Amino acid sequence: MRYLLSAMVLVLLSPLTTIAAIKTATIDYKDGDAICKGYLAYDDAVSGPRPGVLIVPEWWGLTEYPKERAKQLAGLGYVAFVADMYGEGKTTDDPAEAGKLAGALKPNPARFRARTKAALDTFRSVGPTTGGLDPTKVAAIGYCFGGSAVLELARSGENVAGVVSFHGGLASTAPAKAGEVKAKVLVCNGAADAFVKPEEVAGFEKEMKDAGVDAKVINYEGAVHAFTNPDADRHKIPNIAYNEKADKESFEAMKTFFLDLFKAK
Repeated sequence: MRYLLSAMVLVLLSPLTTIAAIKTATIDYKDGDAICKGYLAYDDAVSGPRPGVLIVPEWWGLTEYPKERAKQLAGLGYVAFVADMYGEGKTTDDPAEAGKLAGALKPNPARFRARTKAALDTFRSVGPTTGGLDPTKVAAIGYCFGGSAVLELARSGENVAGVVSFHGGLASTAPAKAGEVKAKVLVCNGAADAFVKPEEVAGFEKEMKDAGVDAKVINYEGAVHAFTNPDADRHKIPNIAYNEKADKESFEAMKTFFLDLFKAK
């Protein structure tokens, strides 16, 4: 009898494990001559079109960290797509190399924005058929280098519902212009981040206000750069460290931001 009951339980549970599953796929796309390899994640148990989130990684490239964030968002019912900012899915664990790769894009706002937009356009094109994306409901988030990227995407006037920057740089050589920014903006910033000084935060807030952007900055006490990445401390770089409290609180802030963002759309 015990065996029969156990077998019945397994039969009852097995459909749940096969029906509800996070699916992932590598999506090839181009930006000019660059061949990029984005990473798509979605829950195939969710039916009907759903909102999507573009993710732009840290300067390390398309590592496991942004992929895990994509799967985490997929588990919340979103379709997620990680941009490949360097092409060929390139990653690095060397800070000097990361600086060179990021430095080839970030100082040039037009190029930086174009590389991010190529991923966004691909997401909108592929996401509906592969992951169930509603292409009219798309937001973008980014970490560090990626946080700067999604802010530049917003400044460019791209038609995204909102962007969230986690510990990203806030300054730009091509600031937002009044009436051109369509996205709502949330910035999750480490209050103790020496790379993003208080005057940079104040300058960003003024830039957003002058441009008429619906923007909010949350400063997390005691948090330094890369505070959302549990692996941040591994490189032993000053001013870079994980902060569990700030990580969890900023993720909840993003979730609330998205619920408000998409509820009326």
